[in-house]
Amino acid sequence: MSEAGSKGGLGTGGAVEVQASPPPRQNSGKRARQRELELKLAALQKDYADLCTALFEAAQVHRRLCAPRLVRHGDCEIASEIFAVRHLPGDFFTVEESSSGVVLALGDICGKGLAAGMWTTHLVGLVGTHTAASPEPEVIVTGVNRDLCRRSSVVPLTSLFLARLDPATGRLDYCSAGHPPTLLLRADGRLESLSEGGPLLGALPAASYARGRVELHAGDVLLAYSDGILESRNNADQEFGSERLEAQLRRTRTASAEAVLFSVLGAVQDFAAASPLADDMSLVAVRRGAPQRHA
Repeated sequence: MSEAGSKGGLGTGGAVEVQASPPPRQNSGKRARQRELELKLAALQKDYADLCTALFEAAQVHRRLCAPRLVRHGDCEIASEIFAVRHLPGDFFTVEESSSGVVLALGDICGKGLAAGMWTTHLVGLVGTHTAASPEPEVIVTGVNRDLCRRSSVVPLTSLFLARLDPATGRLDYCSAGHPPTLLLRADGRLESLSEGGPLLGALPAASYARGRVELHAGDVLLAYSDGILESRNNADQEFGSERLEAQLRRTRTASAEAVLFSVLGAVQDFAAASPLADDMSLVAVRRGAPQRHA
């Protein structure tokens, strides 16, 4: 066969396209990259699980720092509940017995989540320290404020309602540091607002605080709360507000402290419906019943 014929035969033959397999080194690189990503994902999942565990443990510590959900002293029943908007609440409520009565403290640290929640241990500790040093509400609040202000600007502003209750007589001495007015609903339907005190804690080192005094009679109900209750919003962007709170309190004025607590919380939750919480919510109901009779 001539040279030309040979070239022609090659030119008219069917073309065959061959796919070259990726080099083994390239496949190996992809597998290594995938394995690396899997390890990173597993590490992130473990970190997330550890964080959830830590948040749960922190929430349990907060729960132990605060008062039990229901306590009784003499013929006074005290019910409380706190809801966190983000993991850990910046609200706290404590009940401590002293030689001159029972000291109640409801605080609301400005901010939300961990930033506020991490300060609760410090605030609860300060309240306990100053309660041990003096039974007078205004002295306790003044001392807590002074110690907070020593830490300069790192401390968030905090509102506080602190009261000393004598369960035997029903006398309640209180001091409010920038806290929403506590409501006192009398058995005969009269409503009083307790707001004696002074400015928010951590604002003014030399702030002075005044004491208020009332007496709880049989059938009276005291309701203390954080501003998260009032500021709960519905789908129409309306706040729950003080008028709805007062109306709901009146509806349950003959009920136990625990029933008042859950009735008000239920009304707030029904009002907000599916809307997310805007702030931590805390609520405390104190009811003085009829004196116990001994045989």
